[in-house]
Amino acid sequence: MKNLNRIHLSGLRAVEAVARLGSIKLAAEELGVTVGAVSQQVQKTEAQLGVQLFERQNRLLLPTAHMLAMQPHLMSAMSSLSTAIATTQRGREDSLTISVAPVFAGKWLVWHLKNFNKANPGVRVRVEATVDLVDPDTSDVDLCIRVGHGPYPGLNAEKLLNQRVFPVCSPALAEQIKEPADIGKLPIIHDPGQMFTWKTWLDLFDLDERILKDGPTFSDGSLCLDAAIAGQGVFLAWETLAVYAVKSGQVVSPFPQRPATGLGYWLISGKNAPRTKAKQAFGDWLRDELQTSIGRPKGADEVVE
Repeated sequence: MKNLNRIHLSGLRAVEAVARLGSIKLAAEELGVTVGAVSQQVQKTEAQLGVQLFERQNRLLLPTAHMLAMQPHLMSAMSSLSTAIATTQRGREDSLTISVAPVFAGKWLVWHLKNFNKANPGVRVRVEATVDLVDPDTSDVDLCIRVGHGPYPGLNAEKLLNQRVFPVCSPALAEQIKEPADIGKLPIIHDPGQMFTWKTWLDLFDLDERILKDGPTFSDGSLCLDAAIAGQGVFLAWETLAVYAVKSGQVVSPFPQRPATGLGYWLISGKNAPRTKAKQAFGDWLRDELQTSIGRPKGADEVVE
């Protein structure tokens, strides 16, 4: 620990950021300071250590052997410091940080969060929309909403809702669909990232996936739904994605059947994270809000889980 007495932490932060990002400019943007300030911190740290950390070639900064040996330890240390700071924010009753996939955040959560805010005016909710897996025990995230098979070892995980799917299309295209096999006459909108296939729905009617026609492909469920709204084809959507589009009449669900995919919506929290009234309130609200918002039509629950 004595070695730290002669090295400024701000300099180590600058050095770590430059090495990780490969650029003084990018490091300055991340740290919220000027390029000149980062450059000075790097030079000062090199002087304090008595070694050269970067080789300057034209506009490039290349890490030296000293920097390469130092970098993994610096990254680990900065991560530990970040975690230490995050622990001071966990357990607060007036704030929640929720990690959620972007599609769920954009197509469901933002439309319903006002109801939670109204019922819990003293709790400030921050939403992190990301597909990255987050460990709520070692980050500043309080709760995660994820879609998957479960269980999640080492975490507290509550299954909130079974994921169900159904075809949707524009009202104009829906006029061409009288029976399930008619879907094979229309273009199919594809999302290669989906964790389920059309077989989930077609099996209800003893139909084969080979009846499906080609159609446009989008790498995001939201874009696929937008394509369906625009009349580009039929999309096999899940309830939380398409619920508002169906209710508003932007798309039509030609058939009531909504088979389960085997996936579920899960509310995840850390095993070691403190339990708070804010977390409990959000979990209770989310469970009820999901069930209420879906509004499954008659015949939708005919399929056994």
